[in-house]
Amino acid sequence: MTVVNPVSFESNDADTTIENTPAETPAEPQGPTFGQLGLPQLLVTALERRGIHRPFAIQTSALPDALAGRDVLGKAATGSGKTLAFGLPLLARIGAEVKQGRRAPRGLVLVPTRELAQQVHDNLAPLGQATGVQLATVYGGAPMYRQIQQLRRGVDVIIATPGRLQDLISQGEATLAEVVVTVLDEADFMADLGFLPVVKELLDQTARDAQRLLFSATLDGEVDALVRRYLKDPARHEVKRAGDDAPPAEHLAFTLAFRDKLQVATELASRPGRTIIFARTQLGVDRLADNLKAAGIKAEAIHGGLPQAARRRALEEFTDARSPVLVATDVAARGIHVDDVSLVLHYDPPTDAKTYLHRSGRTARAGAAGVVVSLLLPDQVGQAKRRFRTAKVDPPLDRTRPGDKPILDLVAAGIPVEPKERTQRDMRRGGGGPGGRPRRDGERPSGSRGGPRRSYGDRPRPAGDRPAGERSYGSGRPGRPSRHGA
Repeated sequence: MTVVNPVSFESNDADTTIENTPAETPAEPQGPTFGQLGLPQLLVTALERRGIHRPFAIQTSALPDALAGRDVLGKAATGSGKTLAFGLPLLARIGAEVKQGRRAPRGLVLVPTRELAQQVHDNLAPLGQATGVQLATVYGGAPMYRQIQQLRRGVDVIIATPGRLQDLISQGEATLAEVVVTVLDEADFMADLGFLPVVKELLDQTARDAQRLLFSATLDGEVDALVRRYLKDPARHEVKRAGDDAPPAEHLAFTLAFRDKLQVATELASRPGRTIIFARTQLGVDRLADNLKAAGIKAEAIHGGLPQAARRRALEEFTDARSPVLVATDVAARGIHVDDVSLVLHYDPPTDAKTYLHRSGRTARAGAAGVVVSLLLPDQVGQAKRRFRTAKVDPPLDRTRPGDKPILDLVAAGIPVEPKERTQRDMRRGGGGPGGRPRRDGERPSGSRGGPRRSYGDRPRPAGDRPAGERSYGSGRPGRPSRHGA
């Protein structure tokens, strides 16, 4: 394995959205241009039209090897720009030989969650359009029929969650036989969700000499085994920043009585700015969001038990700051990449230090400040201290009650975020977000049915894949997929 020395960097939001204007991004890094790194001029021009002129650290480090056709192993934090680090070489390789009509995909991107699949698509689709590369998303929670129709028309790159792609392959509606570039994004999270056996089955269906690009926050355990089995002498690229082991945010912890927990959370949720609140179960997320709404706070819930259209709307409301509070489970929130989140609230404590860091990493992104607050019942303090030591953070632990000065000071320190209103043109383009994104598979037009449905219990089913026992689609009439999607 070829190892490239770690480089320090200033984080940017290229991994979040390529449609931001230059004024909304941090100062551009210094160094080579995309053209100097060997990127085709079509892609360089497409990036410049979106205000992206120079690569960030992980892109500068990984692009030359990836463009040369080498296998690449990338280790970088969320928000470092890794979507373009693997997306640009993928589009350059596929776009060098554009095909038309019905065709099998030649590029594959595997991700752990539906939200991440859609965000990767949103980042790469405009660039693919500039090079003639057609992308499609394949994930659970959206009608399978529409995905099948899209695959039958022909696509160049599939961005997929493992379970739904495996379903389509088993029905003969998708093939990986012609894939020449495979990307695994957030491989460590796929391992946490138990997806790696399916991932291996999918990789075994691609050509042995196909190029593979793997990006992960950690490279141990199952991920290391995956690397040794499927990557051939990979070039390893790692970017680090000061405090990479712990998010550069202010960490606080409050102990409180159970009877005061909801009231304290409500006071913190009233803080100006974007806030993400983590609860342990889907039912807990629903109840907390309902309580916040009853208190007059604009809050949305997101978890794996909601229909994809409802999850999409909740994320758009949060991204546009029309509902500045998002209540989420761990799995649902892992694929959320939104800058300017000023507060992360651990309403329910995480299970381990790794989850604590992943949650906390939703704030203090792209050079912005952020606060991480843990609410702890007395019997949760001991385990919380062990998690803090493992995560290498040392938050002060204070006893609090509703209306206490530390809570009021946190609320007063919030900075309002101006809501973004969508135009009628955006809505006609599919309820689209910024830039008029097309309506995605499975999304219903605004005003249709499909709002949140209450979920009972914290089902172990990870977001992005169908639940166990879901109806197989191979029993319908040949050549006619069922119109009832997952």
